[in-house]
Amino acid sequence: MPLFKKILIANRGEIACRIIRACHQMGIEAAVIFSEADANALHVKLADEAHVVGPSPVAQSYLQVGKIIEIAKSCKADAIHPGYGLLSENAIFAQACQDAGLVFIGPKSDAIARMGSKVEARQVAIAAAVPVVPGSEGAVADEDEAVQIAETMGYPIMLKASAGGGGIGMVVAKNETTLRSAFAASSKRVLSYFGDGTMYIEKYIERPRHVEIQVLADQHGHAIHLGERECSIQRRHQKIVEESPSKAVDASLRQRMGQAALALVHALQYTGVGTIEFLLDQAGDFYFLEMNTRLQVEHPVTEEVTGVDLVQWQLRVAMGEPLSDEVVAYKQTGHAIECRICAEDPERFFPSPGTITELQVPELEGIRNEIGVRQGDAITPYYDPMFAKLIAYGKDREEARQRMLAALAQYRVVGIKTNIILLKRVLENSAFAQGDTHTAFIEEQFAL
Repeated sequence: MPLFKKILIANRGEIACRIIRACHQMGIEAAVIFSEADANALHVKLADEAHVVGPSPVAQSYLQVGKIIEIAKSCKADAIHPGYGLLSENAIFAQACQDAGLVFIGPKSDAIARMGSKVEARQVAIAAAVPVVPGSEGAVADEDEAVQIAETMGYPIMLKASAGGGGIGMVVAKNETTLRSAFAASSKRVLSYFGDGTMYIEKYIERPRHVEIQVLADQHGHAIHLGERECSIQRRHQKIVEESPSKAVDASLRQRMGQAALALVHALQYTGVGTIEFLLDQAGDFYFLEMNTRLQVEHPVTEEVTGVDLVQWQLRVAMGEPLSDEVVAYKQTGHAIECRICAEDPERFFPSPGTITELQVPELEGIRNEIGVRQGDAITPYYDPMFAKLIAYGKDREEARQRMLAALAQYRVVGIKTNIILLKRVLENSAFAQGDTHTAFIEEQFAL
């Protein structure tokens, strides 16, 4: 009998459906919240019970901390799973759950807060002897100080925001003129997005790979890493294709990156699942980028190559279970690739809301579908345009790539525009086929 009898899932879409599945596999009841726009959503239909949280706009529904806590208490949930995005990395929400006598399925609020500030996260990494990109010691006060630091460090540099994510506020400056014009605009933008206009500077690394390490830690001091994922295929700093393992990472590098990730985990006294993101340069040196204190969108590729159910282990750790001998001794086999399926105009890259009048997902060997919609569902303009993920597994990278191409060819969505055309172009690209990827891949290969 599980310690949790019921969990409230404070999220929506495909990740809410994924968490519902894990709960049911463990004999746990799954309750969900929904906005008025999501009254007929798939996660509402799959859950054991569903509770309206507010109007359609996200700020009036899925971000309503007090209302979500109230629903959890009233439905007698034992814990709250935040999924990813929304409130998943909100330290105030995590603390509010604890104050209300609810288990927050994630790390302690202190760890979330420390990693939520990129300036503080960088300082924690330095203290834990984790390699970081050369940059400012802390926050940069104004554009004059930014110019002084950049001249000492040498251009090009990357101007970054301490708060938030998604590439908001990130600007590459190759000279003083660019830096001065970008500083005020970026600071103002991130202040409006995240309520914190703090900026800092890092040396810009040309054509790096984005490689991240998945970690898992219990409440008894045990922590492991489950290898790496490469997430270099990005558009405007947004990941669209992820894979595991990385073609650029051998056993020695994997061990060193894993040890660095675990050093940060122990420094934070971190519990649950988390991801430490690194930049890997062309010389094979890696540098700490940030830590995501939650489940990642791309977690399925790690599950496919390790056989470890990360969502179930989130629940087990939250219930106080120690890491099992089986999970500690996992073996990585094969290769997995994930494509994010988004309701998006493939030419203008704007969201494409509308009603899905026809939907056919591929049912092929080695293919896994994670999806949050059905035929007849509406994609509204209120939320993230990603509505599904497609995962291909193979005995090696080429088999996984070929299976993904076959699956993308069978994926049919009518009524909205999607990014499937772009995903096909990426998977068919000869440089991608050879594993020659980096964070500027999309811009260089397709001039987008």
